[in-house]
Amino acid sequence: MKIAFDVDVLAKQMPIGDMVHQVADWGYKYIEQSPHPRINPFYKHPLFSKECEQEYRKALAETGVEISSFIVVYRWSGPTEEQRQHAVANWKKIVEIAVNMGVQVINTELSGDPNQQEICNGMWFRSMEELLPLFEKEGIRVEIQSHPYDFCELNDETCDMVKSFRSKNLGYVYSSPHGFFYDKGKGDVRHMLQYAGDELTHVLFADTYNQTMDCRYIVNPPWLGEKDAVVHQHLAMGEGDVDFPGIFETLREMDFANKQLKEDAPKVGGDNIACVSYFGFPEKMNEQAPAARERIERELLGK
Repeated sequence: MKIAFDVDVLAKQMPIGDMVHQVADWGYKYIEQSPHPRINPFYKHPLFSKECEQEYRKALAETGVEISSFIVVYRWSGPTEEQRQHAVANWKKIVEIAVNMGVQVINTELSGDPNQQEICNGMWFRSMEELLPLFEKEGIRVEIQSHPYDFCELNDETCDMVKSFRSKNLGYVYSSPHGFFYDKGKGDVRHMLQYAGDELTHVLFADTYNQTMDCRYIVNPPWLGEKDAVVHQHLAMGEGDVDFPGIFETLREMDFANKQLKEDAPKVGGDNIACVSYFGFPEKMNEQAPAARERIERELLGK
């Protein structure tokens, strides 16, 4: 299992070289490269100039850190065909970049419109039919996660969509700060992880509040509905309502940390990934980032 740090909270604060060195200083060996304005910006075509690549490779060589995965967010679910076609072009470019950088995993979202679920569902399957042969050809494992304010927010339904392709090049991401959206506020982490089963290849660790509970979040004006305003957080573990003891116990029961290391397991994309996905409080990261890594090591690797 690779323990990675999502560098979103750093990319906004510092150059790429400093970002890599900071992750190394916190004791991480792997970076999950979330959308970055010079590399893989949200919704737009990937960039990654020669100079940017040289800067990144230099920092990786200096620190021994590796990129476990890219995160990309493209409108491959439309809702318009023009948006979908742009997104497919973006996908083809990011796959090229990933292969060049030796990165075998791309973590992504469905990226649709909750108010146009039928159209976005069809658009996503159309994009998958076009792109899956490319993922398989290049040996890339693409991992799908639900996200708040998407055309599908539910854990089980998204798992079923992933499983329907029966491809070892597709995995499922369980994002703990999104979990209360995944089952409409129940927070039954054991069921959700077990339902993902063999397709569970990636877990994002961060805490959040249960948005269905009265006054956990206060949104104004108060009559806004769930399709008008969606809130969640990426707090340090223990600061919100997520059942992390249940998550860690279930992952141990599933042997998540060792699953891809087994001789008979599919090797596409390499080992499973546990990623610390803390945002919003860069001033706390010097304490919180190492503490999160140490807890994951202790809970899942017995260190």
